Amino acid sequence: MSTLSTPPIARKRPLWSRLPVVRQVRQSVGLQRGMLVVGLVIVGIFVLSAIFASLIAPYSFSQLSDAHGNFGAQQPPSSAHLLGTTVGGYDVLSRVIWGSQTALFVIVLAIVFSIFLGVLLGLVSGYLGGWLDRILVVVADAVYAFPSLLLAIVMSIVISGGQSNLIGGVLAAAISITVVFIPQYFRVIRAETVRIKSEAFVESAKVLGASSLRIMFRHVLRNATRTLPLIFTLNASEAILTLAGLGFLGFGIEPSSAAEWGYDLNKSISDVTSGIWWTSIFPGLAIVLAVLGMTLVGESLNDLADPRLRTRRRADGSAPVPTDGATAPEGSTDIVGDLELESRE
Repeated sequence: MSTLSTPPIARKRPLWSRLPVVRQVRQSVGLQRGMLVVGLVIVGIFVLSAIFASLIAPYSFSQLSDAHGNFGAQQPPSSAHLLGTTVGGYDVLSRVIWGSQTALFVIVLAIVFSIFLGVLLGLVSGYLGGWLDRILVVVADAVYAFPSLLLAIVMSIVISGGQSNLIGGVLAAAISITVVFIPQYFRVIRAETVRIKSEAFVESAKVLGASSLRIMFRHVLRNATRTLPLIFTLNASEAILTLAGLGFLGFGIEPSSAAEWGYDLNKSISDVTSGIWWTSIFPGLAIVLAVLGMTLVGESLNDLADPRLRTRRRADGSAPVPTDGATAPEGSTDIVGDLELESRE
């Protein structure tokens, strides 16, 4: 008498293994995993330094003296000042640490503003089409073709007159960078919206009598924003470079209001010719490492999101493929779940 064997039940992975960053690390292999881990470590150090700047930095960003007297200008690295002092008498290590906090503020504000406006305009333009779509596309292309740093300088002058305090300077820099980034999010979301609005589940929602607003924000938006994390990481590195460029050219934040790496580099130009290296190398190294970390994360996420690269890794045998039928390939359950949700709606 034969017995029917029941197929093994797929075991659900624990919650921690399904978190966005953890899942990408589990999917990556070889050199790609190394790049992603290194990028995450650098970004983690950058974020932690910004959050705990008041605890890590030995002095305030604008502090010129302590109980022993004035720091002195252009002092070499010593036990009192591990990275030396600047031409203005500020502690270099403190300025570098506090500068990460300023950069993080600007990145968060610029990306949030850019995503909100760019996604909204791209969604409306791609779904409605017509004359509104043509006007928005022309305006976005015109802004996108304009040199980004020059546009940020113009916006900074218009908003804050070139320099301002911490809140005004951060807002001016963030808004300046936002104007540069909006066309990028607009073009990506518009292209995805144009593609998705012709899908069967959107047509089904129209037949069932769903309003245009419900279709746009309930069905289209959820599927059109899946590539935003990739753009976010790449734009974050560009935001750091734009902020440093504004500060280097003298359109950034006043040194008594906040620390900014670009401004410190500008003030250290004359020091390089005099053999004073510590006032320029450490702010420049901070910019390079922050941009490098975010670029590594962004490029790794971009590779992992490309289905062709995932298929190639499995064909080469470099990524484990389940053979016992107990677990499904990475990400397939998410795709099936999305299709089921779309079919129900």
